[in-house]
Amino acid sequence: MTPTDFLPPALGPQRTFALVAGVERYDISHRWNLRGPARDALRFAHWLTGPAQVPPGNLRLLLSPLDEPEALPWPDSPAMAALRTAYRPATEENVKAALLDELPQCDGDLLWIFWAGHGYLGPRQELMLPCADARPSQIRHLNLDSALRWWRTDLVKQRSFPLQAALVDACRVDAPRDARWNFGSTDYGGGSSVPGRRQFRLYASREGEAAQNDAERGAGRFTEALLTELGGRSVRESVSGLPVAARSIHRTFRELRERGEGWQLPQFLVDRDWDACSFLDDDLAAVALPRAARLDQQAWDGLGALFEGRELPRCAYEAYAWAFRTAGCTTPVGGGLPGDGLLDVVQDLDERQGGRGGMPLAVPFVRFLADRAAAAGDAAWAGRLKDWVDTTRERLALPTLPPPPPPARTTVVHVGLEPPPDGGPGFRARMWLRGERTEHIWESQGAPVRLDTVRKELLRQLALIGAAPADGGTGPQAPGGVDRIEFHVPYELLDTDFDQWPVPRGPAGRHRALGLLHQVVVRCPQERADTRAEWRTSWRWLCTRGGRHPEAVRVVEEAEVTDALGMELAERPAPACVLAHTASAPHAGLLEAVLEGGVPVAVWRRGGTVPAPPLLDLLAPPGPDGRPDPGALDVLALPARVREVRRAAAGAAAGATRTAPGGGQSPAGEDQLVLLWDDPDDIPGSRSLA
Repeated sequence: MTPTDFLPPALGPQRTFALVAGVERYDISHRWNLRGPARDALRFAHWLTGPAQVPPGNLRLLLSPLDEPEALPWPDSPAMAALRTAYRPATEENVKAALLDELPQCDGDLLWIFWAGHGYLGPRQELMLPCADARPSQIRHLNLDSALRWWRTDLVKQRSFPLQAALVDACRVDAPRDARWNFGSTDYGGGSSVPGRRQFRLYASREGEAAQNDAERGAGRFTEALLTELGGRSVRESVSGLPVAARSIHRTFRELRERGEGWQLPQFLVDRDWDACSFLDDDLAAVALPRAARLDQQAWDGLGALFEGRELPRCAYEAYAWAFRTAGCTTPVGGGLPGDGLLDVVQDLDERQGGRGGMPLAVPFVRFLADRAAAAGDAAWAGRLKDWVDTTRERLALPTLPPPPPPARTTVVHVGLEPPPDGGPGFRARMWLRGERTEHIWESQGAPVRLDTVRKELLRQLALIGAAPADGGTGPQAPGGVDRIEFHVPYELLDTDFDQWPVPRGPAGRHRALGLLHQVVVRCPQERADTRAEWRTSWRWLCTRGGRHPEAVRVVEEAEVTDALGMELAERPAPACVLAHTASAPHAGLLEAVLEGGVPVAVWRRGGTVPAPPLLDLLAPPGPDGRPDPGALDVLALPARVREVRRAAAGAAAGATRTAPGGGQSPAGEDQLVLLWDDPDDIPGSRSLA
């Protein structure tokens, strides 16, 4: 039995919703018709609105009976009388409207899906449940597996329906493979999986078996046994008792089969309970895993005061991930924070309950925030957070916490270029070094300077810092070298080949491209004035998802570069990164759209040639199907990833030159990628040089 503290505290009839369907008559052929499923659906609806006390308005009842609806044995109750006037035919349109449009908009804790009728297994073993309007040309159906995957994603309200149960009294036989059985391909897609949602499936039969129906009684054997187990239980009792009921039904059918009185052996989510553990394995079911403490009311009161008026800090996802690591738990798959506020994140952590050491996940999360606040100079808030951690640990008798890791130290040289006030040639230039602190290291004096002068001064500064040996020497690189060089430039210079600037390297006058030695990015913050809000919102959205999200990256094709693209990109925080798969020069509309849309990150190929392979193939890791997965691309790590691509391309080009007939001069093999990287929280020296 599922422990009651796994259930949402507010779970009850008012927060329980259901889709109940019974299909007896099918348009495809009279040979498909069967008697019983509509009556089974009525009986399950009667249990929901009777002993379970679920309001009839929370049910979506779909019936396609053999006889006239008035001839069905409608139970005599006010709730069933209301459903008698509200039910709809079990067509595909009504099924999709109820399951994918109406119910996801409800605010509930528990979803029941009950289906009685025919069932077939598709080529990928997905369960396909034909609807009443199934026809030979198109067997309209509900793809239950796809629908349940959809219900686990953020297309359903993130805090809604943590518990979902599908009960199916249908066959699970393979669909015939001839052309007359045209199920087509039905996949409802979905967003990102929401952690913490549990699903429980009870099937009337195993794969390849038929679920027999008692036509004389108008009842399915499985539904009969199921309703016997549910009996007079309440919503909470029925949910927590589902694994026990499943085992009981399984034993009943096994005994009938052994006596020769039964013909099917039910199978329940391939023998899984609410925790996705095998409940048919008594040894595993008996294991009681240690559980962590949960926050008490005093802890919640303190957090309410601490988090009031606070936005999610930039380090929130790092704190979230570290909480799992320090408690000995696996970080949730998919990345990203579970909510848009600090209290939402803590609620998610508290519901997960930590690991074997007894530490609630919320405590290391707050500890991490305290350390980062102190490092950022917010000593007052850091002190209050640390006091909360200390008092909570003492009150709940929690173990000690290891210190959070220090912030990653990245040394960056910022190179600012601005056209002179009179519009003449050259640029006013300035450089800053940002490490543990930010310092101004150089500024052009007098007349504006050419880019070649800026390059020579940058090389001199890198040598002084220790990032590159002076005069092309071969001495060791000094510790604390420069990781990244960021060029803050006017719009017209965004496509300039800064990453190809030659840097003396080694003996005999050898040079390496700047983009091979350092991460090199371009920036255009002065063009963000009109879309500053969208720019900052998009960057913060990216940070709170740890840099990875299925919607974070958008590949823009040539045909999409229109006057409306910028407004389209500005509508939502996502995407935060644009990859250009265009043939025209980037200034021909693409960069205008990126800046107008507030998109902080973009990658294109210099000069506008179409990348081969496409940028997504080049930058993103492959998914389970072998194709590049945009949701797995860490946008926050793109500066390092682009440098890896440049180095790999340079190595491949050098190898090709060595093996080419006649040898010859090595071509510029570096892949001509340009990375726009506008971090709104890291813009030193914002005052104009003009």
